[in-house]
Amino acid sequence: MKVLKFGGTSVGSSKNINNVIGILENYAKKNKVVCVVSAVGGITDKLLVAGKQAQNKDTAYIDTFNLIKDIHFNIVNELNLEKSSPIIAFIDEKLNELKSLLDGIFLINELSPKTSDKLVSFGELLSSYIIAETMKNRGLSAESKNSQELMVTNSNFTKAEVDYAITNKNLQAYFNTASQQITILPGFISKSKIEEQTTLGRGGSDFTAAIVAAALKVEQLEIWTDVSGMFTTNPKLVKQAYPIEKISYQEAMELSHFGAKVLYPPTVQPVLDLNIPIHIKNTLEPEAAGTIISNEETISTSPVKGISNIGNIALLTLQGSGMIGIPGFSKRLFETLSQEKINVILITQASSEHSICLGIDENDAEVAKSAIDATFDNEIALHKIDPIIVEKDLSIIALVGDNMKNHQGISGKMFSTLGKNNINIRAIAQGASEKNISAVILQSDVKKALNTLHEQFFESKTKQLNVFITGVGNVGEKLVEQIKQQRKYLKENLKINLRVAGLSNSRKMVFSEEGIDLTHWKEQLENGEQATLDGFFENTKALNLRNSIFVDVTANKYVAGLYEKYLRQSIGVVACNKIACSSDYGNYKLLKRLSLKYNAPYLFETNVGAGLPIIDTLNNLIASGDKITSIHAVLSGSLNFVFNNFNDSTKFYDVVKQAAAEGYTEPDPRIDLSGVDVARKILILARESGVEMNLEDIENTPFLSDSGMKSDSVDDFYQTLIKDEAHYQGLYASAKANHCQLKYVAQFNDGKASVGLQEIPNDHPFYNLKGKDNIVMFYTQRYPEQPMIIKGAGAGADVTASGLFADIIRVGND
Repeated sequence: MKVLKFGGTSVGSSKNINNVIGILENYAKKNKVVCVVSAVGGITDKLLVAGKQAQNKDTAYIDTFNLIKDIHFNIVNELNLEKSSPIIAFIDEKLNELKSLLDGIFLINELSPKTSDKLVSFGELLSSYIIAETMKNRGLSAESKNSQELMVTNSNFTKAEVDYAITNKNLQAYFNTASQQITILPGFISKSKIEEQTTLGRGGSDFTAAIVAAALKVEQLEIWTDVSGMFTTNPKLVKQAYPIEKISYQEAMELSHFGAKVLYPPTVQPVLDLNIPIHIKNTLEPEAAGTIISNEETISTSPVKGISNIGNIALLTLQGSGMIGIPGFSKRLFETLSQEKINVILITQASSEHSICLGIDENDAEVAKSAIDATFDNEIALHKIDPIIVEKDLSIIALVGDNMKNHQGISGKMFSTLGKNNINIRAIAQGASEKNISAVILQSDVKKALNTLHEQFFESKTKQLNVFITGVGNVGEKLVEQIKQQRKYLKENLKINLRVAGLSNSRKMVFSEEGIDLTHWKEQLENGEQATLDGFFENTKALNLRNSIFVDVTANKYVAGLYEKYLRQSIGVVACNKIACSSDYGNYKLLKRLSLKYNAPYLFETNVGAGLPIIDTLNNLIASGDKITSIHAVLSGSLNFVFNNFNDSTKFYDVVKQAAAEGYTEPDPRIDLSGVDVARKILILARESGVEMNLEDIENTPFLSDSGMKSDSVDDFYQTLIKDEAHYQGLYASAKANHCQLKYVAQFNDGKASVGLQEIPNDHPFYNLKGKDNIVMFYTQRYPEQPMIIKGAGAGADVTASGLFADIIRVGND
């Protein structure tokens, strides 16, 4: 004999009911079948809503009743049962009984647990009858049997306890004589020993099926639902979640208790004692493997079998110095909650005995607080303990696995993974069996926590990075295109799943939790919402995605001013904007500290040499114990481009315009030509070398004309270049006469730094520096005479974008 159970979604429409009938017909070819069914999907909730409306004297209960009626008759019509008078008469009779019951609740203004059980029983009674009659109409050997005639319980309404001795006897007697091939039983419903209608609790249809399977000692219980088994975590929140092939009874109970809705926790107990496996199957995909729950030992590459969560948790904290060493506090606390019928979901107590934390359903929080404060009124008045502290909007996440006890470091890995993503843990609980490690976190962090932990414990070490880019102009556009080109390579070779989750220019911004389609990102951005810097931050924060990185591709001081806010949210910062790192030394150090405190990378390689690994090399030298003695560098690709192309047959204005057009200068070329940009770069290198220094400490010898230095706007500045051409030709003529090249040089030596235009002789390493190349020479204790030299393109959209990209990849490789 086979025992199958089909949930509300599985019987939620005529199409799904036909799927169920097809499955049952196929099984019945070889075996007798017992099929336990739930109410049509959503009907139980609607029955409860109608009952509450009637209780509250809200005539809308009539509309809800009519909706329930319409749903059932629509299914009847679609199953071609409308022409059968006996079937229509039975359904009308049941619906009239339901209407009378609701009218009665409306009249007396009361909905007791006893009446509630009678009310919700109509759902299963109707669905089981409709399915059985449809099968009979199609010539199948099928009958419906009212479970209330078989399942006997006590009178604990809404969650009655089964009398197994009587129930098992009834089930065995009935099925020993039943001649039909298929028997349809309504799940969830039962009767007490004194013939009162009871129910087995929400989710009780699973329980009904388990009781039947145990009583009849079948080989396997099948639970058919709308998903293909128990998943590694909630697939609605974690797209990478997948079905677990095999799982133990204990693991299944833990996962079910902690929010996995596939299985009602009490279901396991009747079959556990008899070692009857439970097979979770998908009605909509009957060929899918599903999940088998049994005592069979399974081999798994991960000690963690699943991750689950319970929402709407309130954390109660009883604390005070008067608790230390005094027995009886715990007893009184739990007795108080028991008297109020409040279930405790999680318990944790410090070894100092100074506090006890309890996790309960948030709906019970106010009642619990009032009751506990009343119980400990005397101790509170004497200031031995504090009034109970209530925290809401929390959730419990749990790692579950039988084999976790044999693996060291699971909890450490769990908590460090959460910490790196700024997920604060309010309480922790772990039993000695080590089958469950639970943590209380903010409800708003649940999705990020589940995705982060799933990536850590179940995915093939692929790290997902969520990138938010501000400034998709010349460099930003190149960066987006490089990401689009390399995404597949990164995923396959570096195990980095890189998604662009937010984009912004000066006008518009767009966000996507699943990642923006980079094929059409320009169109999406154009149709996005109005851009603001604070709005971009708030959207990034609200998405709350794991491994988030803010990428600043601007030269805007207001954007740089937001780095602190991003880092405090554990959102990494990658920037080509030099303003933050060259701002006041205190702010520079603050950003560094925040990066460490909140586990948020702060990378700015492109601040100095675009795509050249200058800062990375410097940091590696220092980390290895070397010490910088001096730095000599040409750090402006734009200035190098300008002076490599300027001569006595060109005009300085034309060369600067060309550099700007090709993206080698900042939007305001005065930043480059005034030496401020180079000063910022040498300042950053000095700071990264360990020296406390500010921008005003750097000696800057300008080469621009006085009028150029005093210009009020970019347009005015360009006009001065035309007017002062003789000034610039004089600089070139002097260098030519001395057989030198003009180079804008930055120097750092003995704690002092300077920048300025120099005439470089032909035997100097800087002399032959071509195009827009940069060069840096590090003199250190290990390189005292022959410096470490880094040389290459130091300007341009492509190389700057690649430098930003390299920093993003560094985050992924951490």
